[in-house]
Amino acid sequence: MSKTRLQPRTVMADENGNIYDAPQLLMVCRRGGQWGLPRPDEMLPLPPESKLFLLPGRRAAGLDPQSGRVTCLPESAVAAFVAPGHTLSAHPAYKSDANAPPLPLFAYGAVGFADGRFYVCARRVDTDPRQQFQDIPPARIEQNVRRLLRAYPGNRLISHILNNCVLRYACPAARNFALGRYEAPLPTQRACNARCAGCISAQAANSPVATTPQCRLSFSPTAPEIVEVMRLHEQRETRHPVYSFGQGCEGDPLMDADLLAESIRTFRDGGGRGTINCNTNASRPEAVIRLAQAGLTSLRVSLNSARDSLYHGYYRPVDYNFDDVRRSMREAREHGIFVSLNLLFFPGITDTEDELAALARLVGENGVNMVQWRNLNIDPEWHFTMTADAAQPSPCMGLAAFMKRLKKLCPWLRYGYFNPWLGEKAAITAPIPGQWGMPSEVTDAASGSHGVTV
Repeated sequence: MSKTRLQPRTVMADENGNIYDAPQLLMVCRRGGQWGLPRPDEMLPLPPESKLFLLPGRRAAGLDPQSGRVTCLPESAVAAFVAPGHTLSAHPAYKSDANAPPLPLFAYGAVGFADGRFYVCARRVDTDPRQQFQDIPPARIEQNVRRLLRAYPGNRLISHILNNCVLRYACPAARNFALGRYEAPLPTQRACNARCAGCISAQAANSPVATTPQCRLSFSPTAPEIVEVMRLHEQRETRHPVYSFGQGCEGDPLMDADLLAESIRTFRDGGGRGTINCNTNASRPEAVIRLAQAGLTSLRVSLNSARDSLYHGYYRPVDYNFDDVRRSMREAREHGIFVSLNLLFFPGITDTEDELAALARLVGENGVNMVQWRNLNIDPEWHFTMTADAAQPSPCMGLAAFMKRLKKLCPWLRYGYFNPWLGEKAAITAPIPGQWGMPSEVTDAASGSHGVTV
């Protein structure tokens, strides 16, 4: 007996914020400039700890199966902010009013309703439970915060992580630090040498983004303060401690390589265990070398695209270019550092033939070990308009097919969402830069023939 294909219906919200479905209209989603029905392989029940957003000034849209036409409704469109560990594969389809305000910097997933539950266009890319908090009472986290603040009254970094990141923003990484588990955040830097369109902690005065989800770090911690955080976390997370420079509440950590190198070296010289990671735009290759020599374990490089024009259009670098990013990856790999890409996935732009060719080349030629499939937090319509000239029309294959085909071209790649625990020194299987034999499929795709097959 064949299984009936899931056909989610359009979800919308009335003026009072009540969310309901339109029984007569099928869910429609958006990938870049294309509207269409969700693919069978991309529908997931809305994961626990996800959220639904109302989209002001945007009217819900759905497909009338009788007429075959898309209908726009007077009610507000609705989107899903999916729980960590999941990557969105499509945005909601809607019609914006002329005076629709810009959307805040969150990720907006296409959501529908079927069989008594919500479904979202997404894929689970990591089963690590490190950012699941539904079974942890908030009071327990708050008690830990108060206890740690009393125990370390003179450490400004501990105060920032607990007072600002935990109590003000409920940052998952900071809450884990309060609980003494998984990965500890190490924000250190106020300044940045990129002007990312979707920066979640600082925006230029002329940016259409009215507010950011969080505020930037307002001081520079000292090496002893940083090391104290690391040692505290090591004492409490005794199995798989991870320490990460480069957080959403700061600029780029490589802006002060001296501070990071001193902190890492001091921690390692004192017998410090665990994985020390740096999340960065990777703009300074020389700094990467210094951190590797000090005892860094892994480097996570953020990028929205492996294509120069799209990268520069989003990151808007001040004193570096994409060649510097590539060189940082190569230097890290050659110095025994585990290299991940923090790939800010945008449906309809990332999952295309052109991006597949560019990303496979970037991964293979620069010794990348892992891709972390993250969501680009940005107003989908604004971002697509902003990148339309640089992102030439290219067939969209969907997230699942894109992941499968990239893995076929680069079979050593590890997939996930979170920074992995690697011990003090990672076992690396990625090719050494310069030793990767580029498959003919990549050459074909780059030349426009799109010859990659699954």
